[in-house]
Amino acid sequence: MLLILLQLLVFASCAPPRCDPKFRGQCKPIIEEKPKCTDLILSYCDDMPYAQTMFPNILGHKTREDAEAGTEYLLISVAESLLGGDCNPEIRMLGCSVLAPRCEKEKVLKPCRSTCEAVRRRCSRTFDKIQMAWPYFLDCDRFFVSDQEGCYDPLEGLRGQEEGEAADGLDILLTADSPDTLQFTYHSNTDLISVLKKTEEQCSGIARTYSIGRSMEGRELLVIEFSNNPGEHELLEPEVKYIGNMRGNEVLGRQLLIYLAQHLCSEYLLGNERIQTLINTTRIHILPSMNPDGYELAVSGVSDNNYDFEQEDQRYDSWNIGRNNAQNIDLNRNFPDLTSIVYSRRRQKGYRTDHIPIPDYYWFGKVAPETYAVMKWVRSIPFVLSANFHGGDLVVSYPYDLSKHPLGHEMFCPTPDDKVFKFIAATYANAHETMSNENARCGSSRTHSQKGIVNAAQWSSLAGGMQDFNYLHTNCFEVTVSVGCDRFPPEEDLAFAWHENQESLLSFMETAHRGIKGIVKDEKGNAMKGARISVRGIQHDITTAENGDYWRLLTPGSHIVSASAQGYTTATKIIQLPSRMKIAGRVDFVLPKAPVNFDPQEEDLSYDKFDPYNQYQHYTQMADLSQNQEERAEKPWWWNYFALPGVPSPTWLLKQY
Repeated sequence: MLLILLQLLVFASCAPPRCDPKFRGQCKPIIEEKPKCTDLILSYCDDMPYAQTMFPNILGHKTREDAEAGTEYLLISVAESLLGGDCNPEIRMLGCSVLAPRCEKEKVLKPCRSTCEAVRRRCSRTFDKIQMAWPYFLDCDRFFVSDQEGCYDPLEGLRGQEEGEAADGLDILLTADSPDTLQFTYHSNTDLISVLKKTEEQCSGIARTYSIGRSMEGRELLVIEFSNNPGEHELLEPEVKYIGNMRGNEVLGRQLLIYLAQHLCSEYLLGNERIQTLINTTRIHILPSMNPDGYELAVSGVSDNNYDFEQEDQRYDSWNIGRNNAQNIDLNRNFPDLTSIVYSRRRQKGYRTDHIPIPDYYWFGKVAPETYAVMKWVRSIPFVLSANFHGGDLVVSYPYDLSKHPLGHEMFCPTPDDKVFKFIAATYANAHETMSNENARCGSSRTHSQKGIVNAAQWSSLAGGMQDFNYLHTNCFEVTVSVGCDRFPPEEDLAFAWHENQESLLSFMETAHRGIKGIVKDEKGNAMKGARISVRGIQHDITTAENGDYWRLLTPGSHIVSASAQGYTTATKIIQLPSRMKIAGRVDFVLPKAPVNFDPQEEDLSYDKFDPYNQYQHYTQMADLSQNQEERAEKPWWWNYFALPGVPSPTWLLKQY
C-alpha cells in the first residue's frame, strides 16, 4: 500500500505545472488564431460569385478537406445527374453557399433566406421524384438569414443569364410538355406522380392533384383534375373521368393518360380554343394507374429476361404477370355484382336498373383497397361519363358485362341505354386512327366487334365489372376501351399510340355535352337534391346532384322527360334534340308540392349505406402495415452511393427519417 502511495506521489511531482494566472511569467498563454478569409478552391464551387471563403464553415467543417470529405459535398457534386438535370446549378450553388460561405473583411456573410425558399418551392418536388428528403444543410430557417440581417444572393451570377432568357421563358414554359416533346418512355410509379405534380404546378390555375386512397402495398392512387375552377363542382358542369392501368400489365392506357394530362395543360396555355372550351365547361378527372402494385410486378416480369415460364407449378403465364393487384385480385371482377340483381328482378313490375344499393353480403368478401377507393370516389362526385382503359384488344366494349344466359354463355345483353352506349363507344372508335377498321381487329373481340365496338356480355361475360357498377349504382355511363393488341408494347410504339388515340380521348370527353342538363327546384326556388330524371321508354333514371343540377346523356331525337321527387308532383316535358347537337339542351323543372292526401312510395334508404359493418377496416390496416414494412426494408436506388463503409449513414437523405 505504501509503495502505491509513493508511486502516486512521484507521478504527481513529475506532472507539468499548471498555469496560474498569478504567475504570468511561468506560462505562455495559448493564443487561438482568428479565422481569416481564404481562397475558394472547392472544385464544384469555383463558379460562385465570390472568390474567398472561411473555415470553419457554417456547418462546422474545420477545413476544406473536412468539407470535401462530407456527404454534403458529395451530394452537390452529383446533384445534376442525380436530379436528371433539374434545378441545376441552383441546388449546387445553394449548397456551396453553406459549405464554402462568402467571406469579406475577415467576416462570413450568410446567404439569403428568400433565395433558399424560392429554390425550395421550385425544386422540392424534384427531390420527391427520387424519394430523397430535402437536404438538412439547405434548411432555409437554420442556415440562411433575412435581407435585413445583411445577407447576399448566392445565385446572383445566374440573374443576368435569366434576364437575358426572359423573352424566351414563356415559350419554353408553354412548349416544355407539348406533344412534340413528350417523353415516349414508360414512367415508373415515382415518375408518374412527379409528372402529375409538375403538370399541376405548371397549370396551377386549371389543374389540381388529389389522392383517392392507396393500393394494397401503400402506393398512392393519384388523380389529376382539370377545370377552370379546380377543386369544386360547378353548377351544370359535367364531370368526366378516365381510369387507366386497372390491370397492372395492361400499360398503354396508363401512358396515354399521362400524355393527355400534359397535353391538356400545354395546349390550354398555348391558347388552343378547343382545349380551353373543354376545360372551361367540363371538370375532368384522370387516374392514370388504378393498380400501381400490379404495374411494378409487370415491369419486373418484362425486364427479367432470365425468367423461366416453363418451370413446374408456375402460377402465371408470362402475359399474366402483374394483371392482378398485390392480393392476386382481378380488380375488374371485384366490384359488387349488381347486374345479377337486375336480372333476378327483371320480371317484377316497376323494377329498377339505377342506384341499386350494394348488398350487405358483398362487404364480407375480399374487397381490394383499390376497388374500395374507386367506389368511394364515384359515390362522392356526380360523374356523367367515364372510360376505363385496358389492353390486348382494339375495341370499345359497353355494358352489360355479365351475360344473362342461364349457363353463363356469351350473348348480347343490352342496357336500357343501349343506344346511348353505342353512340359514346362509337365516338371513341370512329375518332381513333384504326379502331373502326375491320382489318385492324385483334384479340378475342375480333369475332364479335362491329366497327370497333362490342357489347361486353356478348364478347366475354364477367361478373363484378367496373363499368356495370358505374351504370347500375351511380349516374355515370362508363365504357371499357382496349387500346392495343399488345398489353405491354415496346417503347418505340408509344409515340404512334398517342397519335392514334389523341383525337379519341378529346372527342369522348366532349360527348359529356350531348343530351340535356338542367336544375330541379321546388316552388320556392330551392334546389332539390336526389330528384329523379326519367325518360319514357328508358327504364333507367338519373338523380340530381347536391345543387339540384343534373345531366342526362341522350341520343338525337324526340324524348319525353319527367322530374319527380317524394312529396312533390311530377313534371313532364317533351324535348327535341337535333342530330348535330354539341351543347346539352337546358331543361329545368319546378316541382310543386303534392296534395296532402298523396301517398308517396316509401323511400329506400339502403342506397346511402356504404360498408355499414366497417368490414373494410382490416384491409386498410393491412395496407398501412405493408407500406411501413416496405419503407423499412427498401432503400432508394441512390442509397448505396452515399452510405459509405466506416462512415455514419446519412439517414437525413431518407424521407421517412
